[in-house]
Amino acid sequence: MGFKDFIRSRSLKVKDDKRTKAAELTLRESIYPIALVTVLFFLWGFSYGLLDTLNKHFQNTLGINKARSAGLQAAYFGAYPLASLGHANWILRHYGYRATFMWGLFLYGVGAFIAIPCIKAHSFGGFCTAIAVVGSGLGSLETAANPYITVCGPPKYSELRINFSQAFNGIGTVIAPVLGSYVFFNFDDATALENVQWVYVAIGIFVFLLALAFFLSRIPEITDADMAFQATETHANADDKPFWKQYRLFHAAGAQFCYTGAQIAIASYFINYVRDTQPWSTDASAARFLSGAQGAFAGGRFFGSFVMNFVRPRWVFLVFLASCIVFIGPAITQDGWTGMSLLYVVLFFESICFPTIVALGMRGLGRHTKRGSGWIIAGVSGGAVVPPLTGVAADAHGTGKAMVVPLVFFVAALTYAVAVNFIPAYRDPADAFSTTEVGLSGGADEEKGISDKISDEKLGESEHISGTVPKETA
Repeated sequence: MGFKDFIRSRSLKVKDDKRTKAAELTLRESIYPIALVTVLFFLWGFSYGLLDTLNKHFQNTLGINKARSAGLQAAYFGAYPLASLGHANWILRHYGYRATFMWGLFLYGVGAFIAIPCIKAHSFGGFCTAIAVVGSGLGSLETAANPYITVCGPPKYSELRINFSQAFNGIGTVIAPVLGSYVFFNFDDATALENVQWVYVAIGIFVFLLALAFFLSRIPEITDADMAFQATETHANADDKPFWKQYRLFHAAGAQFCYTGAQIAIASYFINYVRDTQPWSTDASAARFLSGAQGAFAGGRFFGSFVMNFVRPRWVFLVFLASCIVFIGPAITQDGWTGMSLLYVVLFFESICFPTIVALGMRGLGRHTKRGSGWIIAGVSGGAVVPPLTGVAADAHGTGKAMVVPLVFFVAALTYAVAVNFIPAYRDPADAFSTTEVGLSGGADEEKGISDKISDEKLGESEHISGTVPKETA
């Protein structure tokens, strides 16, 4: 194969109006692409966990208050809708998933390298700008990766797949605070800032290499035509309606905004919460407690994925989100080990909520899938709104009392969990995907295809014979 043929074989352009076999992938066929894309989930989990640690680190080294330090989250998550509704969504719809993965990794790497001179200059505003570029890259990755995992393989297991992949996101959020506790808080300010630089150098190099891996890899592209076929086969034909009448989608996006904002606010101020409620603790020990809480979060995703093998995902989602509300309430007033333990439980139950909203919200969208995924991922911008509100409340009333802010947003998100379980217009499309056999009977379908082909060939032969006999008798 020549160089031109090699480049042509790695073309990033995909025709969205043509069906492939991607919507009917079997479990075995979907293993490699899912494994490759799951690396991306770990990446943004690590980046997100690092951000929570840097929030407290910059309060110390740059002398800023809690509300201003939330500028990191505002820059990071505020960039998400620019990607999911803007440039990344355009690339996804006009080129495909692989091109969007590479674009997101490119932005992530650029943002990581921009961060280095900003850290050297001790510029919080400059670092927020770099984080906005990183957030735009990660928003691009999420715009493509979440729907890709959801639709890559048998639809029946879409929630299980995305929760399992998102569990590696949780592992990333565990590793980052542990790294931060040793690299950021156990040195003087100058050395700690230098360590931050080296972390971002390593991130930049790694993501550029990963972008090259995606360019060289052959992963199935899933087109709008594939998704329309899948929606038809599962009898969840919501795509019959115009995009702007996909009310379930917009409700899911709103729930994602509220839920994600609450989740980010709790994680962002977890270290402050521990310091305020346990005066004996240090920043380093509080960062390790955050790592433990993120461990509970990751464990919850593996546990939730297991439970979804036996219980409908929508019921698991309702129980987990309601439990977040039940356990964060007492954490507002409790001090010491009790309050921190309650937040551990909250993070455990947060675990499956984000990916399950993605999976349920996209069900039945058909040809609107790529566009719709952008709206659900845009809901992540709640992370740019709720943490600053929580920071203002924390500066005024303490971090414990400030937990009432995420509580309010959890309650708002619960409306979607209730709707998807008790309103037929929400529930029926979700259940249609849970019972479909698409992608589960690959062997039978293949045999049927061979049988049909043989029948067609025999029919063609008989038609040929019947067509030629009259000429001979004539």
